[in-house]
Amino acid sequence: MVNQREFWAEIHKNNPKYKKKPRVVPAFTIQALQENTVVAKPPKFGVYKPVPPKPSSFRKFYERGVFPISMEKEGAPITWKVNIEDLDFRHYLPMFFDGLTETEHPYKILVEQGISDMLEHGGPKILPVVSQLIIPIKNALNTKMPEIICTTMRALQQLVRSADCVGECLVPYFRQILPILNLLKDRNVNLGEGIDYSQQKGENPADLIQETLEILEKYGGEDAFINIKYMIPTYESCMMN
Repeated sequence: MVNQREFWAEIHKNNPKYKKKPRVVPAFTIQALQENTVVAKPPKFGVYKPVPPKPSSFRKFYERGVFPISMEKEGAPITWKVNIEDLDFRHYLPMFFDGLTETEHPYKILVEQGISDMLEHGGPKILPVVSQLIIPIKNALNTKMPEIICTTMRALQQLVRSADCVGECLVPYFRQILPILNLLKDRNVNLGEGIDYSQQKGENPADLIQETLEILEKYGGEDAFINIKYMIPTYESCMMN
């Protein structure tokens, strides 16, 4: 009795249209209707694929000596050459936020400490600069690199808490900064029964995103939740519950 494989081999052997190897053609084209063709598989979209950033303008200006900061030795805290309260926040704070994409030493340390110090001592100087920080924050989030996402989330949390009305001021910009958070908020590391030590260190992007969204809701005023919900439908209020 002839098996199925032998049957189809005989059919292909006697049928001229099966003698040539099928051509791979693009989908939704006239070629796809031709004989002896195979439609190509759709390409991978790579929606979660990290996008390594280019060197930031922060690095360029730091190497030119524009910033009034220095690091005596590796591992030491940065030193300010002027009083932080006397700085032009409109000029320096956006430049520090632009450096959120840096992952190399010493730029990463300089950026994190510089942002932390300026937000701690900025007071009323911070609110007028918020609009200038949105593009640097968005650029950092668009890299989709876990290390940069974590750094940006911590900076955003401190920004919201740094001065009165900053959280409310950020609400109109949710449409620019929340789409990437919507994409990554549930993308936790699945290790089965293993241990993800990054969660213990506060370095898990999904956990930091959830924590940041809750802070944005708490400090964003009465319109914060509805705007977060519009951009991230799976978000549940931490205030109403």
